[in-house]
Amino acid sequence: MEHAPTSPTKANLSDGLVWNPKLETGDARMDDTHEEFTIQLNQLLATPQDQQLPLYQEFLEHTIDHFAQEERWMLATGFEPDNCHASHHATILETMRAVIPHFQNDDPEIITRLAEALVEWFPQHAASMDAGLAQHLKNVGFDSRTETLADPAKVRPASMSGCGSVSCS
Repeated sequence: MEHAPTSPTKANLSDGLVWNPKLETGDARMDDTHEEFTIQLNQLLATPQDQQLPLYQEFLEHTIDHFAQEERWMLATGFEPDNCHASHHATILETMRAVIPHFQNDDPEIITRLAEALVEWFPQHAASMDAGLAQHLKNVGFDSRTETLADPAKVRPASMSGCGSVSCS
């Protein structure tokens, strides 16, 4: 496996994001989904701009599913529905959805620009919010593969409004 810095430099954003141990959260299913995210992101960046739209639409669908998965886990383990981690997801998805009409209205570079922004954003998101969520899942005995709690009594419904980050409640 190739290793790369967790945070890419501005000069190499268009090179993509190499999956590496620094991006791992400690939850195997989350990490598998994140690795798929980086693979699709890199495929976008390696594709000529005039051929990116179908791949981008697939990437958007993957990201919608990816975020919905994490948000199901949050709700199942005591997060408020309107928590800041989910709000971050909503902001990213709103931006991603806005890209398609811009691309179709003669902005052929917008998909590449967004992909480069995601290369820069994702490592920090994974290292903070997602790593914190993974730790929370472990602490409450949530199995992300089966989406079940070992002991549902360990979770108070809708008791967490933070982001799940390692630096947030």
